[in-house]
Amino acid sequence: MRKPTGPVALAVAGLLALSSLTACANDAAGPTADTGGGGGKGETVKIMVGGLDKVIYLPAMLTQRLGHFRAEGLNVQLLSEPAGVQAETALVSGQVQGAVGFYDHTLDLQVKGKSVESVVQFSHAPGEVEVVSDKAAGELTSPEDFKGRKLGVTGLGSSTDFLTKYLAVKNGVPISEFTPVAVGAGPTFIAALQKGAIDGGMTTDPTVATILAKKAGKILVDMRTPEGSQKALGGPYPSSSLYMQTDWVNGHKDTVQKLVNAFVKTLKWMSTHSADEIAAKMPADYSQGDKALYTQAVKSTLPMFTDDGVMPQGGPETVEKVLKAFNPNIKNADVDLDKTYTTEFVKAAG
Repeated sequence: MRKPTGPVALAVAGLLALSSLTACANDAAGPTADTGGGGGKGETVKIMVGGLDKVIYLPAMLTQRLGHFRAEGLNVQLLSEPAGVQAETALVSGQVQGAVGFYDHTLDLQVKGKSVESVVQFSHAPGEVEVVSDKAAGELTSPEDFKGRKLGVTGLGSSTDFLTKYLAVKNGVPISEFTPVAVGAGPTFIAALQKGAIDGGMTTDPTVATILAKKAGKILVDMRTPEGSQKALGGPYPSSSLYMQTDWVNGHKDTVQKLVNAFVKTLKWMSTHSADEIAAKMPADYSQGDKALYTQAVKSTLPMFTDDGVMPQGGPETVEKVLKAFNPNIKNADVDLDKTYTTEFVKAAG
């Protein structure tokens, strides 16, 4: 096995930042832990989400709010970290049983000797947007202008980092010629953009909607729709998903099936309800005091979601192509895509 470097070392260091969450998770690890509406009954499953309030990961909280986990006899505890790479770290360290994050982490982990697979695919587009600050907008008009720029990502080694590097390389800018800056999402991303700590960056709704409303920046590349994904990346890009360690999946198939059943019910529900109806189901604080803006954020991002949880045709190949373009570990490795996801559970979901 190749010795982990770069993002992995950062991910290991990130475990320290997770220590307080670990304590919370351990406190709730018992079989009768209450997850807020679970009634203290059923099998407890802990899931780390790479930003619970991000619209790209909306199915996680929405499934809980709709009562679908409880209906399946599960007590699901949703934990949150600001970046997908930290959710990945929590999963591989055994702190949680599942992670809601980008599918691309399953490929990245495979070449590092970890067997992880997506069990339900929420999306067929990244849901990500590359924005540019108003100040830099005159000179930074496409990824071809990334050279010499400071570009915000949620975290180093995150999917926003992966996609930013791909857009750079695809447009002739070596990854050594721009600086990725970890600024998280939401207020920290917006503050970095406004203060000039970054010239632009990759983020999701509701951050995008807030940036546009504040006139703090403009959209450079929009990947919230399958069409936007095709244009920027050359194909469907399965992103947000529930992924789990393969050994755990194989040893807990009944539990995984219940989780997938719940998520597929939610995806189907989303496909038949409006952005207003979806936004109304979410926690009040997710709108940060502006319900209309939050609803618009949901509406803008809805096209990225699947309605059945199935991996999109050609999606894994697009992800592999993107990662191989800039990631030397994957570029020189044989990735077994069939082991990075399974459709066993979504096909059996009612």
